[in-house]
Amino acid sequence: MKKLLLYGIVLLLPAVLHAAIRLPALVGSNMVLQQNDSITIWGWASPSEKITVFTGWDNKTATVTTSGDAKWALKVHTPAAGGPYEIRLKGSNEIVLKNVLIGEVWLCSGQSNMEYSYYNGIRQIAAELPVCSNNNIRFFNIPKTTAPYPQDDCPGSWEVCDSNSLKPFSAVGYFFGVRLQKSLGVPVGLINASWGGTPAEVWAPEHLVADQQQLSAAAAKLAPAAWWPHKPGYAYNAMIAPLINFNIKGVIWYQGEANVNTADTYMPLFTGMIQAWREAWHKPLPFYYVQIAPFTYEKEYQAAFLREAQARSSVLPGTGMVVVSDVTENVKDIHPQDKRSVGNRLAAWALGENYGKTGFTWKSPVFKEMSISKNKAVLRFTNVPTSLRINGKAPVALYIAGVDHIFYEASAKVEKDALIVWSKKVEKPASVRYAFSNAAIGNVFSSEGLPVGPFRTDSWPVAQ
Repeated sequence: MKKLLLYGIVLLLPAVLHAAIRLPALVGSNMVLQQNDSITIWGWASPSEKITVFTGWDNKTATVTTSGDAKWALKVHTPAAGGPYEIRLKGSNEIVLKNVLIGEVWLCSGQSNMEYSYYNGIRQIAAELPVCSNNNIRFFNIPKTTAPYPQDDCPGSWEVCDSNSLKPFSAVGYFFGVRLQKSLGVPVGLINASWGGTPAEVWAPEHLVADQQQLSAAAAKLAPAAWWPHKPGYAYNAMIAPLINFNIKGVIWYQGEANVNTADTYMPLFTGMIQAWREAWHKPLPFYYVQIAPFTYEKEYQAAFLREAQARSSVLPGTGMVVVSDVTENVKDIHPQDKRSVGNRLAAWALGENYGKTGFTWKSPVFKEMSISKNKAVLRFTNVPTSLRINGKAPVALYIAGVDHIFYEASAKVEKDALIVWSKKVEKPASVRYAFSNAAIGNVFSSEGLPVGPFRTDSWPVAQ
């Protein structure tokens, strides 16, 4: 009799074990949900199991029946920012999610300059540890993971910002979130999915690369490495795909150093990746990214071409590029220490473009057009609210050439939104280049303090 009873229990165990409601890691206590929106709560349970979800912000109950694939999902509406609230889920078991806030949710992604944290020696974060505790900022840190196919879950948990949870988190993401939270006065949730050394190909869906010959050929040039993946889609599958059910406001991105050898295909790759992410989330996600900083790369002009591709990518609606040519202390260090300025500039884009905040400038001046007046080149720029300025007695990293393609150091003066450029060695100007090299740190800014982005007025072949 005992044997029969034990046998019966063994037969029942799989049913009992699989009956429980399960949630993805992203749906948990301490999370932040996007305010004033429709958000998805999802998970797994026994097929045909009825799941009841109670949301504390409106005291409403919704029900859903698990599919034959053991999956369930339902949409609920969130109010204006607030909390904390509870969410209760009940089926054959009950789960209570506590300390849930409603606010603004942003995804932080890219390679090492987005990943870098206190543990990478970022001094600004060390200085923040005694004062960083903030119940209205929450972190979800995704560990480095890859997969050959899109996944529906990832490791991690939501944590309240304090001196312990901040240490492993993205420094750029943190400073972005702090400025957003202070300016908006609402909770901010930050999801960090970044991995040092990764090329953009691994963050794009595999089909995007495979379906375009030029992208596929460029990806074939990526060499395997001991510290990061190189196969298209592998980081996307494990670190982005599991997030797409979770409603977010937008994305901040800092990447590009790993693609300097394939700069000629970066624009279609990058803009294609942005569009693919937007399609996955079914919304035109705001996407703000950082142009790579000055650094002494091996081949001349590698970074200049990549920055050019990044600048051209901003033609995609809903995107914005932060210029950081002024934030580095050491052009032999590919990881500038100043992450606060980067995070603040990214936040300024979001605050200005998506939250209607005013009283500050968030767009760096961008070269618009050149005309010739006798022996001088007259350059005009967009995003100059008042005027340009040269920090110092003379411009740095500014060159001018005639039709012979020989460049000489240039002199310049400012006339409101125009830069007048000349050299005694160039009688008839044909081109001007500014900070168009790997490691140049220019000194031309808007009067509001934002650096002019690197540029060239020509499209001449450049020997490397």
